Amino acid sequence: MAAIVCNGLTKKFGKTTALHQVDLKLEPGRIVGLAGPNGSGKTTLIKLAQHMLVPTDGEIMVNDRTPGPETKAHVAYLPDRDFLPDWMKVDALIRLYEKFYEDFNRETAEIMLRNLDISPDMVFKKMSKGTREKVQLILTMSRKADVYLLDEPIAGVDPAARDYIIRTIISNYNPEGLVLISTHLIADIESVLDEVIFLKEGEIVLHENADDLRMRVNKSVDEYFREVFAC
Repeated sequence: MAAIVCNGLTKKFGKTTALHQVDLKLEPGRIVGLAGPNGSGKTTLIKLAQHMLVPTDGEIMVNDRTPGPETKAHVAYLPDRDFLPDWMKVDALIRLYEKFYEDFNRETAEIMLRNLDISPDMVFKKMSKGTREKVQLILTMSRKADVYLLDEPIAGVDPAARDYIIRTIISNYNPEGLVLISTHLIADIESVLDEVIFLKEGEIVLHENADDLRMRVNKSVDEYFREVFAC
């Protein structure tokens, strides 16, 4: 069973087409990079998979189901901005995730928080931007989900924090699940990718095994990405 399937997936916002006739099939057990410049449709695709948006035309399926409450129970989603109640302490956020997600592992979350010296008594809104992003990532990756949707998880953080985020992703995701990482910072995540998708103006211009792509073009994925999207 494919983790995500899109058939003729189209999403419009008024006269603006964010995605156009996207056909895509992503299998479980893979880490896939979703790359493209700002405005290419990356976040729209992720929000459609998370049922935050609905298609204008075509369809998207997650684990053979139309996105909705049933699929959300098996999808771990990390948006590209703060989304947690800012008045809550870390321990209260952990309890919140325990309540909502049966696949959430408190022990996993607590270990990662200790590794970063993040106290369970810290209040979310009093943290630095980088610490807030780490807490959100930890909560997301402490689930044993079927699909992980990570929207720009390394944007806006320093290089050292990026390294930690990447290590956290590859060390804690369900190996039988799909990880879809939206980014325009290919160089930072290239080493962990099994597949890469290039989106341009709402259309897929490339979907290929990362190793096969490097052999075919005799370049790194990042170098080829820069070539395809050169201004």
